[in-house]
Amino acid sequence: MGEVLTTMKIMPDSPDVDLEGIKSAIESSMPEGAKLHEMSEEPIAFGLVAVILQFITEDGEGGSEAVEEMVQAIDGVASFEITGSLDRKSVV
Repeated sequence: MGEVLTTMKIMPDSPDVDLEGIKSAIESSMPEGAKLHEMSEEPIAFGLVAVILQFITEDGEGGSEAVEEMVQAIDGVASFEITGSLDRKSVV
C-alpha cells in the first residue's frame, strides 16, 4: 500500500487565537500512522490566519480520520477542511 500526502486548512476561532499553541498541539498529538510533513500559515482576512497542515498517511479507507479527530479536539480550532491529497510518489 502507498502513502498519501494530505493538505488540511485549519481555521482558528478568532484572530486572537495563539497559532503557535495550535501548531504545538498538532506536533505533539499526531496519531499513530500519521507523519507530519509540513506546517505553514496563510493569511485569510481581517487578521485571521489559517494553519496549513500537510501530513502523510497510508493509502486506504479512513486514512485521515485520526488526524481530523485530533485537530477537531484542539482548543481554539473553529473548523478545518481537507484541501487536497496526492499520492506520495508524485511529491518530490
